[in-house]
Order: sequence, then structure tokens, then C-alpha cells
Amino acid sequence: MKIHTFKGGVCPDEKKELSNRCPITPAFPSSKTVTIPVTMGGAPNVPLVKAGDLVAKGQKIADGDKFMNCPVHASIAGKVKKIQNCVVTGNQEVPCIIIESDGSDRTEYMPPLDPFTCDVKDALTRIREAGIVGMGGASFPAHVKLNPPEDKEIDYVLVNAAECEPYLTCDERTMQEMPEKVIDGLAIILRLVGARGIIALEDNKAYIKPVLEEQIEKHGYGDDMSVCLVQTKYPQGSEKFIVSAVLGVEIPSGKLPADAGCIISNVGTVCAISDAFRFGMPLIERALTISGGAVVKPCNIRVPVGTLVSDLMPDTFSIIEDKAVKIISGGPMMGFAMASTAFPVAKGTSGVTFLTKRETYLVDEDPCIGCGNCVSVCAMHLSPVLILRELKAGNYAKARRFGLMDCVECGCCAFICPANVRIVQRIRLGKGVVRQQMADAKIRAELEKKNAGGEK
Repeated sequence: MKIHTFKGGVCPDEKKELSNRCPITPAFPSSKTVTIPVTMGGAPNVPLVKAGDLVAKGQKIADGDKFMNCPVHASIAGKVKKIQNCVVTGNQEVPCIIIESDGSDRTEYMPPLDPFTCDVKDALTRIREAGIVGMGGASFPAHVKLNPPEDKEIDYVLVNAAECEPYLTCDERTMQEMPEKVIDGLAIILRLVGARGIIALEDNKAYIKPVLEEQIEKHGYGDDMSVCLVQTKYPQGSEKFIVSAVLGVEIPSGKLPADAGCIISNVGTVCAISDAFRFGMPLIERALTISGGAVVKPCNIRVPVGTLVSDLMPDTFSIIEDKAVKIISGGPMMGFAMASTAFPVAKGTSGVTFLTKRETYLVDEDPCIGCGNCVSVCAMHLSPVLILRELKAGNYAKARRFGLMDCVECGCCAFICPANVRIVQRIRLGKGVVRQQMADAKIRAELEKKNAGGEK
């Protein structure tokens, strides 16, 4: 059995055993309220409700009129308490709609729709109206991804089932508990884009391969889809590397998977697509992993979108307060360190990790010694050490030439760095400066064009 992989990467301690035998169980916020960000992927939305309004579970509460807008729905039935800025993953304050449950289960779902007989345009509209985005973290609108430009020929749809982040196991449990839904969601996507499907599974989860293959054969999809094992290595689940490993194709710099003839979708996303057609249910809940050495009993849970992590304690899970030194929204490699648990579960929240002192590096940086370890593990074939030197000198243009904007911020370089240099954080800051420079340049160009037009 061939195991596919890519060049570079690291092999951190997986810690999957803490939660991969824990079934996904439903949980509800103890405060009976949810804090739902107005925008969770795509162009900025505007609220469609106001304080005091009664809403039903599944009712659209925020949207916009642009192609890249992806609507947001009420995840519980109740009353809109207020709309205010709240802290979310990434420690940003964004507009959120706070809904208090009224104790009912009133729903406002869409009618079921047969994905194999309806018009493709109607199917894409259904995916958009369901508010489905990539649930692996990027939160890219699914209706945009599944409607590539006419000049992009799609040959493959890859289901990213690698789940390479340490600690996180909600995708693994989803495939174990709902393999039929995974296959159904993939079949719907294949019908829309006319491609072949491949489920890319890391070999530490090889035991799930026959489970998925059984469902593929049971529903007669043997000629349309298959399961491919990839090596257990981080960041195997990043879209550039999963394409490289499975198809042997490299996505060009600045390009998307569609430019390489493929579309990539997360396990949770394909399941959400199945639910949107079979039950008319928008994306209003998701599974996530609660894990880490400071968690008393790590678990996999399913919660309404907008549930504050703090509202799951201590009823759903508890932590050892004096041992938890770092709270991460996501996994330890690419997740965001948070100041507290008072942030909501969003559509792209795959887990929350509570790390002990032994599980993280709370040490000061030492000077870079130029060892080159970061270069050897960079799966993007960049030279992080050179990028950092240019950023430190303020040479942003030269940092871009060394590949600053191509960095996927996977954290392999920081993981391997013997000097504990905060490489990813520095690159993120550098990207922010470059993006601001680009935005300023665009504004200046528009003003110059406007002034030139006025003179004529």
C-alpha cells in the first residue's frame, strides 16, 4: 500500500490518543446564549435583525449582496439581546449578534432538495443560502469554491481528512461515526463540478479506510471516488501539500488549487453540504475537540455556532486551572493563543487546546544562529531565516522576493528553531505591513487616476 507525502515538514508528538476514542457528544452553553460573529468567511456581512427581535433556529440573521458574501444564521431559537463588538479567535473585536434562548426549538430550515436532480445553479444557491464555508479553519465560502471560473478545468475533488494538527480528532470521529454522510457530501460535490473524488487520509487513521471504502461500494461510487493514504506528517493537511502528496502537482506561487485542477474540501464541510440538501439545515453547529494536558477529560463535542468556550465549563469539560498556561483556539501549531475562554466557537473552530508548561515553550528568544534548520523543514521551500533578516532590517520588498507572502504560517520553522525565535509571529506582522503598503499604494493610484481625469 503506497503512502504519499511531500518534501519537508515536521513530526510533532500527535497526542491524538487523548481524545480519538471519545465519541462526539452534543453540548449546549450554560448561559443559554450564543455570540454569533456577523461575518464568518467571505465579504463582510450586515445584520438582518436588531435587538429585541425573535429568531428561529436556522433563520438568516446576517448577509450581504456581494458574490463573496456568505450568510450567517441563528444557531438557537430565542431573542436577540444585543449586537456589539466581541473578542473572537485571533483576539480581534468584531460585530456579533447575541441571542438568548427562549427554551423552544423553533426552526426555520429550508425545504430538502434533491442534489442529483436539481439544477446546478440551484444547488450552488442552496450551498450559499446554507452559509457553508470551509470548516478546516480558512472559512472560504463553499459556493465560491465550487463554482470555479470557466477557464479552470477541475479534475479532482480532494477531501482533506488528514487532520494533521496535534490533539485535534473531531474529523477522525466524524468519519468513524458518520461515514455515509461524508460520502454523500462528496458525491454531491462531484455532481456539481464533474470530477473524481479522493479522500486523503493520514496513515495514523488507516483503520478508517475500509469503513469509508465500504460506504463507497455500498452506494455505487467505486468508479467516482477512492481513499488515498498520506504520510502522517505536519503540515500534511495544508492545501498545497495535500495536492502535492496525492496528485504530485505543485500549486504555483500566488495561485489556488483550482489552478492545479482540483478543489479541496474539509470533512466537516462535506457533511454540512449533505445536511443542507437532505434536511435543509444551514451551518449552525459544528464538532470540535477539547484537549490538552490541562483538560481533565479531553472530549469531542458538537455545539451551536456562537457558543462561548467559557459557557462549556465546567458542565461539558473542566481544566486544571493551575496547570493551564496557554489557551489556543485551534491546534498548537497554527492556532491562536487566547487571553481567556470568553470567545465564541465559529464555523472554522476545529478545537480548543489547553496546554501545560511542559507542552509549550514559554521561554525568551535567543539570537538566531543561522543554523538553517528552518530551511530544511519548510515545505514551501522558503528560507525563513533570510525573510526574518530582511524584516528586521525593514526591507519589506526584499522579504517579499524571498517569499514572505508565500508563507502558509504552518509553524514548522518555529517548532524546529533551537533559538526559540517567534518566526511565525514576525512573518504575520511583516505580512500585515506589506498588505497595508499595498492598500495605500492602491489608494494613491486611484487618487492619481481621479486627479488626472479631473485635469482633462
